[in-house]
Amino acid sequence: MDLVSGYKGVVGLVFGNENSASNEDSYVERLLNRISNGQLAEDRRSAMIELQSVVVESQAAQLAFGAMGFPVIMGVLKEERDDVEMVRGALETLVGALTPIEHAKGPKNEVQPALMNTDLLSREADSISLLLSLLSEEDFYVRYYTLQLLTALLTNSPNRLQEAILTIPRGITRLMDMLMDREVIRNEALLLLTYLTREAEEIQKIVVFEGAFEKIFSIIKEEGGSEGGVVVQDCLELLNNLLRSNASNQILLRETMGFDPLVSILKLRGSSYNFTQQKTIILLSALETINLLMTGGPEADPGKDANKLTNKTTLVQKKVLDHLLMLGVESQWAPVAVRCAALRCIGDLIAGHPKNLDILTSKVLGTEPQVEPAMNSILRILLRTSSMQEFIAADYIFKNFCEKNADGQTMLASTLTPQPHSMTHAPLEEDVNMSFGSMLLRGLTLSENDGDLETCCRAASVLSHVLKDNFQCKERVLRIELEEPMPSLGAPEPLMHRIVKYMALASSMKNKDGKSRTSGDLYVQPIILKLLVTWLTDCPSAVNCFLDSRPHLTYLLELVSNSSVTVWIRGLTAVLLGECVIYNKSNDNGKNAFAVVDTISQKLGLTSYFLKFDEMQKSFLFTSAKSAQHRKPLTRSTAASLAEIEDVVENDSLDQKDVDHPILSAIFDDQFVNLVKSLEADIRESIVEVYSQPKSKVAVVPAELEQRSGESDGEYIKRLKAFVEKQCSEIQDLLSRNALLAEDLTKTGGGGSSQPGQRVSGGLDRVQVETLRRELQETSQRLEMLKAEKAQIESEASMYQNLAGKMESDLKSLSDAYNSLEQANFHLEKEVKALKSGGPATFSDVEAIKAEAREEAQKESEAELNDLLVCLGQEQSRVEKLSARLLELGEDVDKLLEGIGDESGLPEDGEEEED
Repeated sequence: MDLVSGYKGVVGLVFGNENSASNEDSYVERLLNRISNGQLAEDRRSAMIELQSVVVESQAAQLAFGAMGFPVIMGVLKEERDDVEMVRGALETLVGALTPIEHAKGPKNEVQPALMNTDLLSREADSISLLLSLLSEEDFYVRYYTLQLLTALLTNSPNRLQEAILTIPRGITRLMDMLMDREVIRNEALLLLTYLTREAEEIQKIVVFEGAFEKIFSIIKEEGGSEGGVVVQDCLELLNNLLRSNASNQILLRETMGFDPLVSILKLRGSSYNFTQQKTIILLSALETINLLMTGGPEADPGKDANKLTNKTTLVQKKVLDHLLMLGVESQWAPVAVRCAALRCIGDLIAGHPKNLDILTSKVLGTEPQVEPAMNSILRILLRTSSMQEFIAADYIFKNFCEKNADGQTMLASTLTPQPHSMTHAPLEEDVNMSFGSMLLRGLTLSENDGDLETCCRAASVLSHVLKDNFQCKERVLRIELEEPMPSLGAPEPLMHRIVKYMALASSMKNKDGKSRTSGDLYVQPIILKLLVTWLTDCPSAVNCFLDSRPHLTYLLELVSNSSVTVWIRGLTAVLLGECVIYNKSNDNGKNAFAVVDTISQKLGLTSYFLKFDEMQKSFLFTSAKSAQHRKPLTRSTAASLAEIEDVVENDSLDQKDVDHPILSAIFDDQFVNLVKSLEADIRESIVEVYSQPKSKVAVVPAELEQRSGESDGEYIKRLKAFVEKQCSEIQDLLSRNALLAEDLTKTGGGGSSQPGQRVSGGLDRVQVETLRRELQETSQRLEMLKAEKAQIESEASMYQNLAGKMESDLKSLSDAYNSLEQANFHLEKEVKALKSGGPATFSDVEAIKAEAREEAQKESEAELNDLLVCLGQEQSRVEKLSARLLELGEDVDKLLEGIGDESGLPEDGEEEED
């Protein structure tokens, strides 16, 4: 046979001893020949026992069996069903052939005979059908070995077995019937069904249709619930497989059996509350079931949200919240893993469910007279626990409580009232009598006294949830002022300023043991930075309060340029600086947006500043496709490790310098990461706009170049000159900024071997430089045009001065001519008077001569006056046109004509002539 020769070649290749492999082949072949051709039943049974023994012990025998043994053994199962001993032996041999030999040592990449045999057996659909038919046999061991064999097939080749079982009529039904069999067979069937239902949705539906829920909870009750053993764990794992991302199965469970059997598993019994490892695993599995019900179904299911809300409502109606509070809050003797899982379930129960939010708010824990609201108890756990995992789980409750719950945020913020300074030295137990807000503020300020900033950063995380997207709460908390330890030290200090001071102390503070904090920078500063970023978002008054202290801006600039801190600290500090620009409404020249950008440019450089964003974009929180709610299914292989969780992750991470601290992964959720991304885009755009704009934000518009109504020509020209001077000043400012950008670009982004982030920032600076260059070019062109217009105006003004001088000369000559005529007329009148005094005979002649002379003089004068008036009319028209043009060009006409035409003899002479 080709198959046999192929397998023999594989055996020789793998084990390197062809003779040994040949011996195994021949031995297995002889045993198979005795089984198939033996005449005596005892000899055949003895050969089966020997074959089963050699297959279990030797990989070479497994390979040889896979090459030639399956037809023989399957023939026994088909044709010799009445011989129970042979059927048992055949099934045991098959199980041995499919079970890897763990003690065998060899190369890691060697061929695995068990996997090859599984593949061979699962290829034949008839073989799976034959095995399922054996489940109806009366013999206990036949059914038991058959289930073991199916489990081995499913472990090594799940997809093929799932497809085969689905094609066999009543295949799943036969397996479900095994759940009602004897205990050992029931347990094997339970394991087999658990493997079958992990990924196969069709099998899940059939199993549920066959009454899986009733049988599962019946077994759980029979085994003792949370006090039971591994069988209860297997039942819950099967239940979780049926409910995971399957909305129809969740609805069926809710509407048939209900959630009471599930909730009863969480109920603690007895007075000792002894938590064994198995009990811990069972409680974790039940809590995972609760969590699966609160997901509602697959993401693509349109009815997911409605199903999720209904499940949450039903669970709370069944008092599951009381059991969760008992496990997560009141039972501090419970294992850390159970407490954390219970707290996360509480957070999921209230997420997006206003009614459950109100129920949790009204819950009171403890016994009289020591009772307090559940929210206060959860906050105390968050502030005091030594477990980072428990802090994260408790913080998850406050995150979901405040998400899109403005009334709840306002309620919590209304309790934020500082306690007297004497209360800060009171024992921690005194906080039982405090309000939620007072306890939170004490947590924020307690760290200064005991030298530990972890409590402060935890309280800061809760406060960030209270302030998120709530302008009224931000304003309210902004008004909180804290007393100084000594009243004589000064006025009360705003809460924001105290938080910034603690953030500055975080890098140098030591922990309670006196050792230097190696992990403080990893999460204390980032969490406080998250609070400040959340607080300043869309809140100009918070920005103004932050900038009221000048050292704050200096500290941020030092922190963002500190290479010893993590990428996240530098990035969040850059975001905080950017918020001081985009949400800055201050008119104070010392702390307005322009001043902040100017300080960033001078102390850090815009290219280096924008590089912090690029570095943060490459960090694990931006690049990883993480989901805070995604958890691996709890299986037998993972349950033990989860049950033993204390704070191994936290302790190991204290010595790590990487930024992927587990607390950051939980605290900086997707919503905050998306907020940072959106802020980054706004910050880049706003800073470039502010930096490229002149300080006075002068806009060159045509209205600035037009004369205003009621404005004199002199004022108009002065305003134009001032405008030009201001333009020149702005040009110089832009030139200096351009030089700074060019220098910064040369230092950080000009090299050919620069990093991708530097090239991105360098490209941004080149865009800024190009924008400034275009603005400078446009302004220079406008200035040259204004200079040309000014030269033209001066030329025309000089020409008009010459014309005015010529007109003055002409008027003077006309005036002299008129005066000579007057003198001649005066002499004639004297002669006339003398003639009159000489006698009457000549009176008529004199009068005639005088009249004639006057008429002749008058005609001559009128002709000259007419010529003069025509000339004056023409000149007056030109003067009016030139005056209008001068007004258009902005020259002061009165100033140009000053001192011209002071003599007013002409009008006086005219008056004398009229007389």
